[in-house]
Amino acid sequence: MTTPEENNAHLSNSITGPTRLTGAEIIWATLVGEGVDTVFGYPGGAILPAYDALRKFPIHHVLVRHEQGASHMADGYARASGKVGVAIATSGPGATNLVTGIATAMLDSIPMVCITGQVSSKVLGSDAFQEVDITGITLPVTKHNFLVTRPEDIAPAIRSAFQIAKSGRPGPVLVDITKDAQQASATFDFAAAKPRPYNPHPMLSVVDSGLKDAAALIRASKRPVILAGHGIMQSNAGEQVRTLAERMQIPVGTTLLGLGSFPASHPLNLGMMGMHGESWVNDSIQQADLLIACGMRFDDRVIGTPATYALNAKKIHIDIDPAEINKNVKADVALVGDLRQVLEQLLPLLPGRDGSAWLNQIAASKGDAAVRDIKNLPDSGHLYAAHVMHDLWRITEGRAIVATDVGQHQMWQAQYYRHDHPRTLITSGGLGTMGFALPAAIGAKFASPDREVWCIAGDGGFQMTACELATIVQEKLNVNIAIINNGYLGMVRQWQEFFYDKNYESTPLVSPDFVKLADAHGIPGLAVRDRGDLEAAVQTARGHQGPFLLNFLVEQEDSVYPMIPAGAALHEMIRRPGSNASHNPLLERPEDQ
Repeated sequence: MTTPEENNAHLSNSITGPTRLTGAEIIWATLVGEGVDTVFGYPGGAILPAYDALRKFPIHHVLVRHEQGASHMADGYARASGKVGVAIATSGPGATNLVTGIATAMLDSIPMVCITGQVSSKVLGSDAFQEVDITGITLPVTKHNFLVTRPEDIAPAIRSAFQIAKSGRPGPVLVDITKDAQQASATFDFAAAKPRPYNPHPMLSVVDSGLKDAAALIRASKRPVILAGHGIMQSNAGEQVRTLAERMQIPVGTTLLGLGSFPASHPLNLGMMGMHGESWVNDSIQQADLLIACGMRFDDRVIGTPATYALNAKKIHIDIDPAEINKNVKADVALVGDLRQVLEQLLPLLPGRDGSAWLNQIAASKGDAAVRDIKNLPDSGHLYAAHVMHDLWRITEGRAIVATDVGQHQMWQAQYYRHDHPRTLITSGGLGTMGFALPAAIGAKFASPDREVWCIAGDGGFQMTACELATIVQEKLNVNIAIINNGYLGMVRQWQEFFYDKNYESTPLVSPDFVKLADAHGIPGLAVRDRGDLEAAVQTARGHQGPFLLNFLVEQEDSVYPMIPAGAALHEMIRRPGSNASHNPLLERPEDQ
C-alpha cells in the first residue's frame, strides 16, 4: 500500500502539458524538469508554502542545521558532480546565512541556484518581519538574481537561473520568491518557460588568427609551461590538455583548484604552483619563455607580485570569461572561448616537438626535492599533518573524494595527497572559506554516493559548521572525518610566526573533545597521537559502515613550506629550515638558457 506522499510524488511525472498549479508547486515541478533530485535547505515562514508542496514531488530534501551549510552542500554537490547544486532558505536571516556560501561559489565559478522565500509583495519595502533585500545584498556575489512576485514568473525565472548558472563561466544565481507568489496559482508549462538561447561569451571573431599566433608561439618556444586551472574540469578538457602536453612535451603546473585536472602521476606534471606550490614549479614559471594558461585567472596566490611575474615569458591565455583577460597579467595571445573547443581547434596546428632539453633542465633543478618524500619530514614518533595527508593518500590509493577546509591542512593536502582524477578535491580557493569542508563533503557524498568521501578540516574551521554532524546522522551518510588538530588557527599562527615576531595573538584555540562530540551525535571516533597508530585508525574508519571521526593531534607549531610572502616574487620562497636551496640553475643567467 502506497502512502499519500508516494501517490503525490507522481504529480510531477504526470505533468505533460499546461497545468494549473500553485506557485509553490511550480517551484518543485520546475526543479524536477531541470533534473534535480536533491536539494539542501532549512524551512521558515516565507518559504513554508513551498515546503508544504514538497511532498508531492520526487525530490529529496536534506535538512541542514544552518543555512550556510546548505549553500556549501549545494556547492560540494556541484563540484563533485558537475551539475547545478540547489539550496533553499527562508527570508531574512535564512537568506543572509546563505551569503558566505554564495560568495564561495562565485569566486570559484561553481554552478548553483539558491531559492529563497520573501515576504508578501504587499509589504515589500516596509521592513516587515524577516524582510531583507537579499537580491541587493547578493548582487556583487551572484552571476544574476531574480525577485519574483507573481506565480506565472516562477518557472521562467528558475529555468533562466539554471541556464545562467551553468552557461559560460559557471556561477551562483539567486531566485527570491515572495510568499504570496507561492500561494497564488498560475498555469505551469515547463516547455514554454524555456529561456531564450544564452551564450554570454561566444568565441570571438579574432580566434582564427589568434589560434595561428598561439600555435606559432608554441612551436617557437624552448621553455614552455602549461598552467592548468579549474576551467579544465569545468569544460571537460582534460583529454585535450593532456594531448597538448604530451604532443609538445610541455611540463604542466597546476593551480589549487586545478589539482586532478591533469594526473598527478603523469611524468609531465610538475605539481602545484603559487604561494605554497613546489619550488621547482615556481622557478620553472619564472624561467619559462612561454606560459599557456588553460582555464585559470592568474590570481594573486598564483603569480606573487605582477611586476616580477614570468618576465621572460610570452603568455597565451585561454579562458571563457573575457573579463579575466589582461586583468592581472597581460596576454600576448588571448583565446576567449570554451577551453575544450579552443584546444580542439589549436591541436591540429601543432605537429609535435622535442622538449627533452627543457624537461631535463627542470629535473636537474629539483635536486633532493625531486620527490616530495614523507621521509624528508621529521619522524620521531610525533605526528605531523603531512604524515596524515600522505598516509591517507597511500591507504585510499588516491581514489577518495576529499573535501578540505581552509588553512595549513588544505595546503598539506594539496602537497601530499596526489590527485590523479578530476573532481576528487573539493576545496574553497578564491574566498578561502573556513567551515567549508564538512558541509561540502556531505554535498559530495550525495553527488557520488558510491565513492569514498573524506572531510579533512582543521580544529578551527571544523567548529564553524560542526552542527552538520547531525545532518550526517539524520541522512545516514558514510562520510569519514579527519580533524587536523594542532591547537591553533594554524595558518594565521604561521603568518604571525613569520611576519609578526611570533605574537600569537588570538590564535591558540581551545577545542572540545572532538571524539566525545562525535559520540554525542552517535558517531564513533578515535584520537590519534602517534604516527604508528595512524594506519590502523584510518582502516578502522574505512571499515565502519557509517560516519567515523578521527581526531589527529598533530605537531602544534609546524609550518607549510615553501611559502611566498605577500608582495614577493614567485621565486622568493621561504624554504623549510635546513633545505638545500642555495643552487638553482633555472634562475641563473637566463640569457644562456
